[in-house]
Order: sequence, then structure tokens, then C-alpha cells
Amino acid sequence: MLTTAALAQAFAMVFEPTTLVVMVIASLYGLFVGAVPGLSATMAVALLVPVTFFMAPIPAIAAMVTATAMAIFSGDIPGCLLRIPGTPASAAYTDEAFAMTRKGQAELALGAGLVFSAVGGLFGTAVLIVASPALAEFALNFSSFEYFWLVLLGLTCAVFITSDRPLKGLVTLLLGLLVACVGLGNPAGFPRFTFGNTEMTGGIGMIPMMIGMFAISEVIRHAVDTLPPGELVVEKVGGVLRGQWALAKKYPLQILRGSTLGTAVGALPGAGADIAAWMSYAMSKKFSKEPQKFGTGHPEGIVESGAANNSALAGAWIPALVFGIPGDSITAIVIGVLYMKNLNPGPTLFTTNPQNIYAVFMLFIIANIIMIPLGILCIKVAKRILKVPRNVLMPIILLFCIVGTFAINNSLFDVGVMLVAGVLAWLLEENGFPIAPAILGVVLGGMLEENFITSVIKSDGSLLGFVNRPIAVGLAIVTLLVWVVPLFKRSFGRRAQA
Repeated sequence: MLTTAALAQAFAMVFEPTTLVVMVIASLYGLFVGAVPGLSATMAVALLVPVTFFMAPIPAIAAMVTATAMAIFSGDIPGCLLRIPGTPASAAYTDEAFAMTRKGQAELALGAGLVFSAVGGLFGTAVLIVASPALAEFALNFSSFEYFWLVLLGLTCAVFITSDRPLKGLVTLLLGLLVACVGLGNPAGFPRFTFGNTEMTGGIGMIPMMIGMFAISEVIRHAVDTLPPGELVVEKVGGVLRGQWALAKKYPLQILRGSTLGTAVGALPGAGADIAAWMSYAMSKKFSKEPQKFGTGHPEGIVESGAANNSALAGAWIPALVFGIPGDSITAIVIGVLYMKNLNPGPTLFTTNPQNIYAVFMLFIIANIIMIPLGILCIKVAKRILKVPRNVLMPIILLFCIVGTFAINNSLFDVGVMLVAGVLAWLLEENGFPIAPAILGVVLGGMLEENFITSVIKSDGSLLGFVNRPIAVGLAIVTLLVWVVPLFKRSFGRRAQA
């Protein structure tokens, strides 16, 4: 329940000069990272982690929220001007935006990406504000049985949603669960997979591993990439906001549909903004009155999927804050930072520290509002950003990764973890294995095991205890359906072909 005192405290924390300065710097950083092809929003957040280690909790969260929102939008810029998406979330409508640029409508395409990203972000934030406290109140009734099924459902969604090949998703999920088993951090306190190494008794550090998987893997990818950089089609971009009101009046249903779908997809564990954008673009084309215009430089798909990719960011924070289950790889990193700042995610966070939750809500609103003026500035200087030599940028990123990872625990072992994780992530992605299930396996593996053991002890060894409570039964049925339905579909599909 919203209290005036907590709200006033949150307002004071957010509008403190330090927090506002951090937001502006993080915004410029996020815009730069997103606008450079190959540097993803997840990588931007992973690189921020060592810096946030030295910050207070609210400025640390502010840095990650604003950097993410800006990076997701600015990924549209190289997609529109070079036909090279800056982030995976921009890939869905890159061809459409580039076709508009070829027609002399670069300003309209970039403006649509900017304005409707902000609108979608504010919509997702509104859902976050309304849904999170209600879900948290409901989640206070959860016991270890419900949490076990909820975590299992999250891991299941990560396998079937994030990959068109569920078997490969399952392989990377099991790899993540294996990493989560390392060390003494298990209910029995027994050293597992340590191989006599004292450094490994504390487990594999989640933050070094994620920096490796998202930053080092990109550095390696650039090192082996032999494709020449794209050529700028336009030298200068004019009035970005011109024509956006006309688009808003023409496509109100598409804006609402994209924002709603993005928020819903974002809330699914392991999905994220890139999947939301692809699904939204496909839906826009399917329900459009002019589907034949898609791919020829038509703004309708950009409006809808642009709203979806930023609304998904706020949606991903709903399960992260309420249950401690990340909605995407970005919130997986955020959860690690929250634990580092003693802001353990879960329903009790809403009752014990409501001012921090209200502060997070305010940060999302401010981030999406300042996106428009800063986004216009970024578009104006896009030519210079896009000409930054990646041969210079990548070694600097590598150096920052090594120094930042070492600074977290002053440990060379963490640096080794980061480098190994980077090589492994690159090898997996090169062979079509999705990374998101592995991340969720690492984040949720300990929670899954702990709730399973606690539940078995409570039920005195009886597995029937897992389906004795109404909410637990409901979650169990949904989890089993997610596993069974695709198998039935595949079986019936093969019979139909035969």
C-alpha cells in the first residue's frame, strides 16, 4: 500500500543531484553502446556492473535502467542508416527502416523508433507500477512448493520461448544448472565440482560470468568477423519529430497492441525485448490493412514493434522484483546487483523497503521521458558515433572488462571465469545454442534446489506434497502443459505429413 512517507523518501532519493547526474551519464553511455553495431544493451549493463559496485543502491539501479532503455532505442540508428541493427531488439524492423531511408524518409523512421519506444516504455512502466504490488501481495501466500513450480515454469519458458530448437535450449539450460551446482552453496553444504580448488568452493561468480558471456563474446565475435562495415546512406538527418503526431493518430491500435504484447512477453522468463519486437512486427503485418506494403518502407511495423521492445524492458522487471526470477538476461544481471546491494528481490521487498520500489518506478518514468531529447541529440551526431573504429573500441572494452571484473573481489580467478565464459558463450552462439537459458539456469539453479529440498523435508519425503496446495497445483499443470503441448503438436504435425 502506497504511503506518503515512503513516496517522499523515494522522491528525495531519485531527485538527488548524484542520481540525476548518474542517469544523464548512463543515458549517453547507453545511447553510444546501442548505436555501435554489435554492442548490445545486455553488454552495456554487464559493463556497468563493476562501476555500480561503488555506488549507492538507487544510483546503481538508475544507471542500469537508463542505459538499457537508451541502448534499446539507439540500436535503431545503425539499422536505419546502415542496415546493420545496433541491438538484437532492432533487428526485427531493420529492413523496413532502411527501406524508408532509401525513400528519403530516414527522419520519419528514426523519429518513429524514438517516440514510440518512449510511449511503449511508459506503458510498460504503468503496468509495472500497477501489477507489481498486487502480485507481491499475492506472492506473500507462496511457500516453497509454489516457488519450486514457479522456478521450474520460468526455466521451462526459457527453453521453449527463446529458441526455435528447444533441444539446444535444454542443453544450455542444463549447462547453466551445472554451473549453479559448483561450490558449497547447496542445502547440504557439500563441496561439489570444486576439484580441490579452494577458489571454487564459493561457487562460480555470476557477475564475472555474465560480463564474459555478453562482453567478451562480442569482442571475440568482432575479432573473427571479416565483413566490411556498412556505408552511410544519408549524411545528415533533419527534423526527427516531424510527422510523428500523424503516425500516432493513424496507428493508435498498433501502439496499444505493441505495448501490451511487449509487456506480456517481457514478463515471461528468458524472453526479452528482441523476441517481443519480432513477435510484434509479425503481428503488425498479420493484422495490417496494407500487408503488401511491409518490407517496402512502411512505418506501421516500426511503430508497433518499436513500442514493444521498450515496453518489454519494464515487463521483465515484474517477475524480477516480485519473485526474483529474471524476465530477460538484463534483469538477470540486475538481480545480481540487487543482492550485492542487500535489496533481495521478492515480495518482502515491497513491504520492508517500499521507498526503493517507488524509486525504481520513478526511474523508469524519468528514463523514458528523457529518452526523447537525448535520443534526438544522438540521432543528430549519429554520423560521428557510427564512424568510431571498432578496432579501437574493442580492445578498450576488453581492458575495461578485465579491470572491472578484478575490482569486484580483487580476484584473478574471477578474471579467468570471465574469459572462459566469454569463449564458451561465443562457441555456443556460433553453433546455434541460445545463451538465455544458461543464464537463467545459473540464476535460478540454487533457488530451484533449495525450494525442492525444503519442500521434500516439509512433506516428509512424499512427492504428493508438491500438489497438495491449490496454487501449487495450478502452477504444476501450467508447467506440464508447456512441456507436453509442443510435443503433441510435433507428433500430430508428423502424422499429418505422413
